[in-house]
Amino acid sequence: MRVGYIGLGLMGKAIAGNILKAGFPLTVHNRSRSAVEELVGRGARPALSPALVAAESDVVFTNLPDTPDVEQVVLGPEGVVEGGRPGLIVVDNSTIQPEAARAIAARLAEVQMPFLDAPVSGGDVGAREGTLTIMVGGDRDAVEAIRPVFAAIGKSLTHVGESGAGQVAKACNQIMVAAQMVAMGELMLLAQKAGVDPQRVVEAIRGGAAQCWTLDVKPVRLFRGERGPGFKAHMMDKDLRIVLATARAYGMPLPSAAVHAQLYADMLELGMRDLDNSAVIGVLEKMAGVQLQLSDGA
Repeated sequence: MRVGYIGLGLMGKAIAGNILKAGFPLTVHNRSRSAVEELVGRGARPALSPALVAAESDVVFTNLPDTPDVEQVVLGPEGVVEGGRPGLIVVDNSTIQPEAARAIAARLAEVQMPFLDAPVSGGDVGAREGTLTIMVGGDRDAVEAIRPVFAAIGKSLTHVGESGAGQVAKACNQIMVAAQMVAMGELMLLAQKAGVDPQRVVEAIRGGAAQCWTLDVKPVRLFRGERGPGFKAHMMDKDLRIVLATARAYGMPLPSAAVHAQLYADMLELGMRDLDNSAVIGVLEKMAGVQLQLSDGA
């Protein structure tokens, strides 16, 4: 099965690398050439446009910053639709608006190209290690046809439902992720303000009901003073705007998610847009007038 991958950012490059490592012939395209050259050095083939990626592939993945980027790359001039043919499967690993995913699927259905919205969760670690969680909307037969490729990039694959369902699942995922990141920052700073070692607090609660991926992975980085991505704050801000827009479309109040979205918007205002999403603790530090104490080895 010939695979194409378009969008080689922090997540996309690692995902494409795992597809290549699994032995699939891979064609890649990206606006920045350095990522392309790195993968070409490992055996991938370069392509100068999304259309040319599609012409060389049986399945094409996209992983792009936002909804307009996916629409442009898939449906625009020199896009995937121009280079593809009936039967080409198009898979989007980006996080975009559910309604946009449905619209793209409908447009590609007109030319007999199945479209799967397949956002992922697990961060840069999951992308590198091939342990991502994949949530998919779209045709089940198309999912099964490319399951071996999905197996190269993730440990968990759930076919959530029809087109757009994967993006709805990702919006729900980001509600929980944002809540965990903010809660983690609050509890660590509260412990410190109260004169208790926040590292010991994290150690104490991580084995109980508060246990979660965020507490397992992020505190050790923060206690070392490491706030680089990971998953960039401006992408979390974008995802939460999608969450709130989706909630408005269905008349669903999300009071806590709205507060968390504002905290991530504040990160951008404070110049933290390229820090990790766990670095939202920086906004809380400014509000509390305290900085998280670093570990002795930092």
